[in-house]
Amino acid sequence: MIEIIIKPIISEKMTAITEKCPERYAFQVTPEANKIQIKNAVEKLYGVNVVSVNTMNVLPKVQSRWTRAGLIQGRKSQYKKAVVTLKKGETIDFFSHI
Repeated sequence: MIEIIIKPIISEKMTAITEKCPERYAFQVTPEANKIQIKNAVEKLYGVNVVSVNTMNVLPKVQSRWTRAGLIQGRKSQYKKAVVTLKKGETIDFFSHI
């Protein structure tokens, strides 16, 4: 159940969203996971009450750079992202284990 969540997403954009709505957090999850499995995994892993789960598939981005050999192109991998809304007043501390 816990292997559904790969890692929390801590980016500048997600930090701004969490500051505006303190009960929203984002996680990278396995592509096969559905909303019910994500909700149960977050509740079991962090001991919080989940109100809603929004999922989205993040499409791969094309990356390119110039080198001596010329232009090298590649792409980042695709992944599934879940934005979890917790019950009012509950928080998740990602940095408590450091």
